[in-house]
This record gives sequence, structure tokens and C-alpha cells, in this order.
Amino acid sequence: MLERPSQFSVSPGEQTTTRALLDTPGISKITQLLAGSQGLDRPIDHPRIQKSGLVLVGHTVGIVPTRVQILGETEISYLESLDPETRFERSERFCAMSLSLLMVTRGVDPPDELLRAARKHDTPLVVAEHRSSRTISMVHRTLDHLLAPTETRHGVLIDIHGIGTLLQGPSGIGKSECALFLLERGHRLVADDQVVLTRRPSGDVLGAAPALLRHHLEVRGIGVINVRDLFGAPAVRDNKVVQLVVELCPQDNDESFDRLGLDDLSVSILGHSIPHLRIPVQPGRNMAVILEVAARNQLMKQAGHHAAKNFVTRFSLPSQPPIGLGPEGSES
Repeated sequence: MLERPSQFSVSPGEQTTTRALLDTPGISKITQLLAGSQGLDRPIDHPRIQKSGLVLVGHTVGIVPTRVQILGETEISYLESLDPETRFERSERFCAMSLSLLMVTRGVDPPDELLRAARKHDTPLVVAEHRSSRTISMVHRTLDHLLAPTETRHGVLIDIHGIGTLLQGPSGIGKSECALFLLERGHRLVADDQVVLTRRPSGDVLGAAPALLRHHLEVRGIGVINVRDLFGAPAVRDNKVVQLVVELCPQDNDESFDRLGLDDLSVSILGHSIPHLRIPVQPGRNMAVILEVAARNQLMKQAGHHAAKNFVTRFSLPSQPPIGLGPEGSES
């Protein structure tokens, strides 16, 4: 049995490596590397596997080497039905395509000819203990995560009334202090300073903190604090879908801000449009309460109740006299 290297590295956003896939906790528990340790740095650039039965009968059209190739019980039983010479010839033709990863499922021992071909061409060959359907599901979930588009933005992500709110603005504007006020009011910190944003297959953008900064908050004049230690486990969470972006802006008398809330601004993060608010910051404003109201108002909008639009609609309707009164105010 070959020893699998423990290095874990991922090229965010577009491709990963065989090594990174096999080193993820879920996949590493169910697989054993039998051959091809020299090929572990080959790229994987597609989140879906290929079932490669036809290549064993000589049909190689459509095979994408940078996708995970699966051989299940049916494919292995077909290989075993061939004579040894043909078995090796078919296996070598397959492995010679510089495959990123060849995975045999259901814990079946691969034929010796397949092992020899994999070793000859440095093709990573692993055996997964689960049946094909379960293995494929696990590989898909893992690759969805590894291949997800990712970027890092400066800001603070906090869960306010269940709304993942990303605070942005210039350095020193008070983002971390706002987060501290909100923590005192029972809300939950996700990330401070650096927010790692990942687009999920559903299209949602998930925010989290880098591992080194998780659960920590920088407060100017005090320094870095551990929120979990000070406020308890309910005050933090590891990740949260970003549903609202709030830009904290310095108060500028020459700049106009939305007074009615009709603009419905949005910002694109990793190709996903997210509601965006611009809120001026000035002494005396209780920013924690304002951000709570912004989150509650976003909840109402998601439920289909847009207070600003309803307010304006009422003024656009013709006025009606009170019931029972004529046009001059006399009883009708």
C-alpha cells in the first residue's frame, strides 16, 4: 500500500488537484491509494465524475482526463471476464490518457493488470469502500466545494436576525465596533477583517473567516479579542450566506443618500446579485440599532412586504373622502 502525502493545496475557483481531493476528510476516510502517487498533482477541473465503461471496450471518445473516472462493480467484472493479455491492453489504453484519478468502488480489489497499467503511467488509482452511488455523491459534494469560485474581501460578516450582513467601508469607519455592539445585543459574528466568500452550486454566496482569524475580532484600543471565549459559543458561527451588503460611508454634506428606500441597490459578488445599502456614519448615531432595522427590513422585503414602495403607492392613489361624508364634508 502506498502512503498518501498529507499536503493539502487547492487552486481556488477553477481547478483543484487529485491530492487535494483525496486529502479532504470525507474522501480520505473511504479511499485507499494503490498506485500513481507520482500523479497526485494532476489537475481536476470538473465537479462531476465520468463512468468509463465504454473505454474498456475500446471507445475512448468523450473521455475527459481531468474528470474523476469511476469503475464500479459492473466494469470490474467485465475486465475480469477478459483474458489477461486483453485485460492489460484495455487497462493500459485507459491509463495512458493521463487520467487525474481512477476510482474503483465497492471495495473491490482491482485486477493486477489494471494496477500494472496505473503504475506504468503514474495514474492515481484508489479503491473506495462504498458502492458507486454513495461514492459518487460524496465526490460530487467535495468537488462542488473545492471547485467553487472564491474571493476574499475586506469587511465584517455578522448574522443579524438570521440575515447574513456583510459590513464594508474604509478602514477605521467602525465596522468592528458595530459588530461588537451587535454581539452585545445577541447577534452572531462570522468573520472580521477578512471574509472568504464562496459561491455555492445553488448560486448563494457563503461567507466565512480564514482559519487563523475565526472567532476573533479586532477592537481599536483593546486589540484582538476571542469572541467565543468572551461571549460564549452562541455568539459565533463558522459561516453564513450573505444576504445583505451594507456599506458604511463617512458623512458628506455634498453627497445625497436614499431617503425613501426606493433605490433597491445591489452589488455583484462572484456573479451573484446581493441587496446593497449605503449608510452614513456620524457621531451620535446608534449604528447597532440601525443595522438591526436594516436586517429586519430586508426580512420583510424577502417576505414580499416593501414598506417604502407601499408608502409611495398610497400617495399616488387619488384621495377618497371619509365614508358617509359628501364632497363638501356634509353628510350624504
